[in-house]
Amino acid sequence: MQRGNTKHGAVVDDNLRREAQWEVRQVDPEGEGARGGGAPVGMTADDVEARSNLGRFIPMSSLPGDRDDLIAGASEMNAPDEVLDVLERLPEHVGFETVNEVWAALGGRNEDPARRP
Repeated sequence: MQRGNTKHGAVVDDNLRREAQWEVRQVDPEGEGARGGGAPVGMTADDVEARSNLGRFIPMSSLPGDRDDLIAGASEMNAPDEVLDVLERLPEHVGFETVNEVWAALGGRNEDPARRP
């Protein structure tokens, strides 16, 4: 049996090869996997990007928190006006534990845990 790298033993080479294959299956940056677009089940790639863009301006110190807490935190993070405008649409006096809850309250779609592969 010919090995690809003579600096390692056959076992190490096999383990490295398996790890590399596992990373390709997990990350799937090209979106060629069964879920399509690399997005979680129940979401599109656009949904994931939009939720991520919103979450980028919600600091962990604002969660759990209500609309005012989220707006204050986003302001401290120098969020653009469009993010602040979106957060203004949240209901008053409702607490949010996660960015996913905020996203859902704004009408966004999250992963569907019932359909997780």
